[in-house]
Amino acid sequence: STPERLRQRYGDADYDWDYRVNTTSGAVGWRDRFLGMFHSAYQPTEPSAFHEMLHALQQMPGPDHTALNFRDFTFIDLGSGKGRTLLMASDYPFHRILGVELLPSLHRIAQENLRQYKSESQKCFTLDSICGDATDFPFPDEPLVVFLFNPFGESGMRRLVANLERSVRACPRAMYVLYHNPLLEHVLNESGFLHKISGTHQYSVFGFGGPADLAISPREGLG
Repeated sequence: STPERLRQRYGDADYDWDYRVNTTSGAVGWRDRFLGMFHSAYQPTEPSAFHEMLHALQQMPGPDHTALNFRDFTFIDLGSGKGRTLLMASDYPFHRILGVELLPSLHRIAQENLRQYKSESQKCFTLDSICGDATDFPFPDEPLVVFLFNPFGESGMRRLVANLERSVRACPRAMYVLYHNPLLEHVLNESGFLHKISGTHQYSVFGFGGPADLAISPREGLG
């Protein structure tokens, strides 16, 4: 019953206890754990790591050389699981927040979490979870912040990058990719249209066109 034993059994449960939601890895059923072996095992993002990444992104220069304005951007988590990252992203004033999750059981839990989540720090209230294949998700024609926490193997990552490129070439606009635990960073580096603009050993920040091209109004597009 010690905190350490509880953490070993239930995963990162502190966030759930604070907000009365179900986002831990310890509560994932055996069937979804088995499916995770073929895709990517469910693991929620640590709140401290997430806020560090969002803080780093927020310092990127906007069109007037001030901090990036999240109100211009839609936040999308690919492989969103039970939706913890969506809930944490709602602490920031994004235009809207979307999650894409392949497994229906995790998607259903995410929907319940979105319904019952309450926080005094919440700034975005337009949140949604979609059940589907994130590698071919039809991205909305809006400035985007795309979040990845190793949701695919290499082949899936390459399909995603190709999909991102098709989307941004068809509708040029500002796009950032936040890649947590970037084990397949080389796939993004090889893309030719995404450029690494920041990062640590825990995460990488990529942008379409590089810092110079991103320092324009997101609604004006890129070129």
